[in-house]
Amino acid sequence: MTDSAVVDLFVIGGGVNGTGIARDAAGRGLSVVLCEKDDLAEGTSSRSGKLVHGGLRYLEYYEFRLVREALIEREVLLESAPHIIWPMRFVLPHSPDDRPAWLIRLGLFLYDHLGGRKRLPGTRVLDLQTAPEGAPLNAAFTRAFEYSDCWVDDARLVVLNALDAKEKGARILPRTACTMARREGGVWRIEMQDTRTGLRSTVRARSLVNAAGPWVNDVVGRVAGLNTRRNVRLVKGSHIIVPKFWEGRQAYLIQNRDRRVVFVNPYQDDLALIGTTDIPYEGKPEDVAADDSEIDYLIAVVNRYFKHQIARGDLVHSFSGVRPLYDDNADNPSAVTRDYIFELDGAAGAAPMLSVFGGKITTFRKLAEHALEKLQPFFPTMGEAWTAGAHLPGGDIAQADFDRFLDDLHAAYRWLPPRLVKHYARLYGTRTHQLLRGAAALADLGAKFGPDFYEREALFLAEHEWAVTHEDILDRRTKHGLHMSKTEREAFASWCNERMAEVS
Repeated sequence: MTDSAVVDLFVIGGGVNGTGIARDAAGRGLSVVLCEKDDLAEGTSSRSGKLVHGGLRYLEYYEFRLVREALIEREVLLESAPHIIWPMRFVLPHSPDDRPAWLIRLGLFLYDHLGGRKRLPGTRVLDLQTAPEGAPLNAAFTRAFEYSDCWVDDARLVVLNALDAKEKGARILPRTACTMARREGGVWRIEMQDTRTGLRSTVRARSLVNAAGPWVNDVVGRVAGLNTRRNVRLVKGSHIIVPKFWEGRQAYLIQNRDRRVVFVNPYQDDLALIGTTDIPYEGKPEDVAADDSEIDYLIAVVNRYFKHQIARGDLVHSFSGVRPLYDDNADNPSAVTRDYIFELDGAAGAAPMLSVFGGKITTFRKLAEHALEKLQPFFPTMGEAWTAGAHLPGGDIAQADFDRFLDDLHAAYRWLPPRLVKHYARLYGTRTHQLLRGAAALADLGAKFGPDFYEREALFLAEHEWAVTHEDILDRRTKHGLHMSKTEREAFASWCNERMAEVS
């Protein structure tokens, strides 16, 4: 199959950067095709620490530009998607054995003021002997600093960017591998293969964006047949999930004696997400997994700080991701820049290829803007930047007031259990009305697969969000899998095998 028309922009990579660029470009009037060899967000973009944050520790490495941009983006993103992004307070217990108090105070002062903070509350000092936030901590820790950042459902952030791109005219092709790209007749001739059916197709494009994350160099060399002076440095970050062991909505940021910091965040109401590690990685990105030494490391750090001692038997789940950081030759993996770098290959009038090296989830929107700036000379009639004031699908909540929106949903769907209303509100925002259209009782939601998980939601994700497999739904589009038994997961997998082909 060959497309005769020439599109403006072809994007390789269905992570947060690729979908962010596709969305921005489509909104500026460019014709866009995006392909991803796996599911959307199946790689790095669903395996993050799930934070929209400035990166407090990056200040130690003088990453002031990056931190400032990220701090500004916190509130931009909070306005654009208040259903999947929300404020969170972080408690940083002070240990005199680690960073000195004056250094933390200085870092938090900069954190409060670098990004023009408006909505998020500032830093305060806590007496852990009297503050409720100190109750779960060991008595040795008597003082803490509390500051603000934001939580994000990372995989849904990717899917919503892809959905918005599609609504603006982009073609989104998950499970479609780009097998070759060559300049031909002043454009790119791009060959693709559907990884499920084996069917091959060809697209011609005026420009190519390589946002393949850990595979960016592979796309440059093997797929496009070009060379690059730049490289990505693969750094492995692992997390563990255990039952939540403290009261309150606050998260904790704890320091280890090796100067690494570890987040202990509330997750899915009754769980805790703990991570991350920073380890050089040289294997295949798709084979990454948390190893025993990383799990032991995270458990040991938590047990140093908290009264409640966790053990391997407490693990609900673990996951690991490969961060494709721009290789700046730093000796310490934690010191490798989290900033992003572009490489533009398009001299002498050749069809351009823009490759993206590095980046972090918080700055994906600005990265997309900067990518389009690089391509502006090739598309002089392209529209202006627009995403700063735009909502992601489902995020058009009045005044970004999620609590009021949730109250309104409860009133509109009194027949739904409160937990289920909150689940739909968090994942779909105002799209909840689309999901529930025509339903008036629980029976209208179809078969029940697990806690708060009904057939209607699964069909909605297959029809509207490119879900095909049970992992797409249980692990990325939602986190239902964390709350289901092995038997329930297996039953749902069987249902998917029978039904999904009909829908998708």
